[in-house]
Amino acid sequence: MRCCENWLKSGLRALLGGLLLVALAAQATDLSVRNVHLVATDDGYSVSADFNINFNSRLEEAVNRGVVLYFAAEFELSHSRWYWLDEQIVQRRRTFRLSYHALTRQYRLSTGALHQSYATLDEALSVIGRLRNWQVIEKGEVRINETYQAALRMRLDLTQMAKTFQVSALANRDWNLASDWQRWTFVPADAVLSAQAGAPAGPAATSPAALPPAQAPPAVPPPAPSTPAGTGAAAASGDGK
Repeated sequence: MRCCENWLKSGLRALLGGLLLVALAAQATDLSVRNVHLVATDDGYSVSADFNINFNSRLEEAVNRGVVLYFAAEFELSHSRWYWLDEQIVQRRRTFRLSYHALTRQYRLSTGALHQSYATLDEALSVIGRLRNWQVIEKGEVRINETYQAALRMRLDLTQMAKTFQVSALANRDWNLASDWQRWTFVPADAVLSAQAGAPAGPAATSPAALPPAQAPPAVPPPAPSTPAGTGAAAASGDGK
């Protein structure tokens, strides 16, 4: 009887431990991606996507205490080769820098040379999560009708943090914030067609060469010259003489 009781207790502990690990993992990776679109542009191809970013209490507390966080959006494009490893065609990266300024009580978001301030953390995170028109493929980097594998993700980049935080952050699950790779097959011709299909429909353009030749109006004979009154009678009178 005691043996069965100990076995049940051990099983219950293992179950609770597993559930706790699942909950911690879910909290640590609460970043997801959806609505990914790769479309043709004048300069190549651009990607747009939505990321759902939910901070846990540890990250929110760190930002409010002045710790600068870096989010990295990463895009990859590869080409499969049956005889060797996949060929890496494109690797792109965009970094978002998030910080809090206690004097102004605003959250500052920077990417490249662009800077913007927000009143709340949720506003700043929503802007990070709206990735729009990011140019990731240049003209000439892909071939039409070739099949490629595209991938996109976003993660909290701990390598750009201060060295004093990196050691503790890397060992703490609360700092492990990253989405899974969103992967899909990409064919450049399909992207071109998709971009054209998304454009508003307008009147069909017709090439001037396809127009029928203009028809000339029918020729109209010139009117006969008019004869002054009395001239004909005089001529007839003269002939009678």
